[in-house]
Amino acid sequence: MAQLDTLDIVVLAVLLVGTVAYFTKGTYWAKQADPYGGSLAHANGAKAGKSRNIIEKMEESGKNCVVFYGSQTGTAEDYASRLAKEGSSRFGLKTMVADLEDYDYENLDTFPEDKVAMFVLATYGEGEPTDNAVEFYEFIHGDDVAFSEGGGADDKPLGNLKYVAFGLGNNTYEHYNSMVRNVNASLEKLGAQRVGEAGEGDDGAGTMEEDFLAWKEPMWAALVKAMDLEEREAVYEPVFDVVERPEMDAEEDEVYLGEPNKNHLNASQKGPYNAHNPYIAPIAESKEVFNTNDRNCLHMEIDVSGSGITYTTGDHIAVWPTNAGKEVDRFLTVLGLADKRHMVISVKGLDPTAKVPFPSPTTYDAVVRYHMEICAPVSRQFVSTLAAFSPNETIKAEMVKMGSDKDYFHEKVANNNLNIAQLLETLSERAPWPSIPFSAFIEGLHKIQPRYYSISSSSAVQKDKISITAVVESLAKPGAPHIVKGVTTNYLLALKQKQHGAPEPDPHGLNYALTGPRNKYDGIHVPVHVRHSNFKLPSDPSKPIIMVGPGTGVAPFRGFVQERAAHARAGEKVGKTVLFFGCRRKSEDFLYEHEWDQYKKDLGDNFVLHVAFSRDGPKKVYVQHKMKENAAEINELLQQKAYFYVCGDAANMAREVNTLLAQIIAEQRGLPESKAEEIVRSMRSANQYQEDVWS
Repeated sequence: MAQLDTLDIVVLAVLLVGTVAYFTKGTYWAKQADPYGGSLAHANGAKAGKSRNIIEKMEESGKNCVVFYGSQTGTAEDYASRLAKEGSSRFGLKTMVADLEDYDYENLDTFPEDKVAMFVLATYGEGEPTDNAVEFYEFIHGDDVAFSEGGGADDKPLGNLKYVAFGLGNNTYEHYNSMVRNVNASLEKLGAQRVGEAGEGDDGAGTMEEDFLAWKEPMWAALVKAMDLEEREAVYEPVFDVVERPEMDAEEDEVYLGEPNKNHLNASQKGPYNAHNPYIAPIAESKEVFNTNDRNCLHMEIDVSGSGITYTTGDHIAVWPTNAGKEVDRFLTVLGLADKRHMVISVKGLDPTAKVPFPSPTTYDAVVRYHMEICAPVSRQFVSTLAAFSPNETIKAEMVKMGSDKDYFHEKVANNNLNIAQLLETLSERAPWPSIPFSAFIEGLHKIQPRYYSISSSSAVQKDKISITAVVESLAKPGAPHIVKGVTTNYLLALKQKQHGAPEPDPHGLNYALTGPRNKYDGIHVPVHVRHSNFKLPSDPSKPIIMVGPGTGVAPFRGFVQERAAHARAGEKVGKTVLFFGCRRKSEDFLYEHEWDQYKKDLGDNFVLHVAFSRDGPKKVYVQHKMKENAAEINELLQQKAYFYVCGDAANMAREVNTLLAQIIAEQRGLPESKAEEIVRSMRSANQYQEDVWS
């Protein structure tokens, strides 16, 4: 054996030290502080460093029912909370709500037979699990699933697991409610016993709430039999304890006035920035891109330089909204809290598994302005809950009827576009409702969610500035007394007006706290984060692409064409780039008209723009008509393996474009339509047909 010289020993020692350092990093040294450690938004179970064993958690907290949720926008989480609350108040179940990403699943084979698991699962995008349900889905749906006691699928390891399932989907997508369908199939394959039918809610048809209400009653009846439960009169039992703190001043350093977490409270915002931690970004530029007085469409440039935020062309930017001051005032006034709006309150769960959806201590005003979805459509079930707190018996009878009669509810509430405060002030003729516990609203209203917009710029061209293109929403129904005004788009419009010199912006009668909590948004700033998307250009710029994007559906395609023009200017080979765009009138809403001219100069004959003006001629012309006129061109490019993209309205335009594309392929190639539909489906599977659509 050769002798080790001094150099060998030094090298070995360095390698040994390096190896030890590598494997102990994050355990004994270089520990990273949790940037959300001060937020109560994720203060349950595993997020607080507690056990990831759900059975252990249920045993130690005395629970016999866990409601898991897979949620992207908060709706599934809201339904899960409602199921848990109803199970407790009506049937005496000891319930808890659980985020799927907080727990492990290998031990579900030891789930006690005297308990029940409920799964409330949203389907995201093209049949995908929501971000917080990815690991659960991959585990339960995998071919080689293995549980703690070693049982494989053939052994039916989940024989003791009783479960309930409800899915949230959108029928405008091809893989409608695939999450709940696939999970249900996997659980059954593994031997689990479903109680009642697997429910499916349809956001595309606008029937999600009624689908949920129709599903849960027979489900409860089946669960009563399966678990030998007894129904009792449901009495409101608060999940949260709300304590007023008159000895505290709202300006004290530890009081949250709308800040999302402790870092923001301490004025030291830090990345990474994500769905729990926004970046307060300066708006570098904002302008109106419609040439009409009756509608607004905004173009904004959000500056993310120095934040560490990156994006790729086709991603989404999330804007964290603030409720309009007018609606905040209405809400606090009808609850009799206007004079106490700046009262400090502490909020905590009355159960160790309850998750407070915002940081505390805080104030009534901060909760209503920054954390509650007070302008959302009213839930019929929530109306039933609030009936018990009516100011008098006449109003109570009306509330009970609304809560129990679907048609009457739609006539009086849904068809009139009422939010909860508008409904209450209408019923009481503006008299206050002081008896409703504030906890009922924390439990009954959604947590306000970020709104996602397709980024309308190319990261290759402007990596530090993110473009937004957004129509300011205003929805009116014939005969309805209230116009639904987009919470976030009007907030952005107010910011644009402020940037252009308006001292007190008041768009459409909606004023906003533009400076944010403690003036932390001083200047023109907006809280944002980026969500990565699968809506992407082909990696090879020489591949042909076809894009269909009417209205603001053109947003991501501005980014696509901007990027391809940059490739062309750099001397790269760029494939045919065809855009079908639609608007009302050339003189009013032809978005980015002059930019297309420049891109045409950059790309030459490789850029083709087909524009449909629906109101400029004797007949309405839409992008679908332009597609039919150019069917031969579309088919030829598809045969060259062109990528096909659609962005915009899911319910009508996107569905019609999908159908039309199959018709074009059938006619141009002389194929049966069924065969053409197969080709379109295979394009989707190969990621050659991509959609970025909304309801």
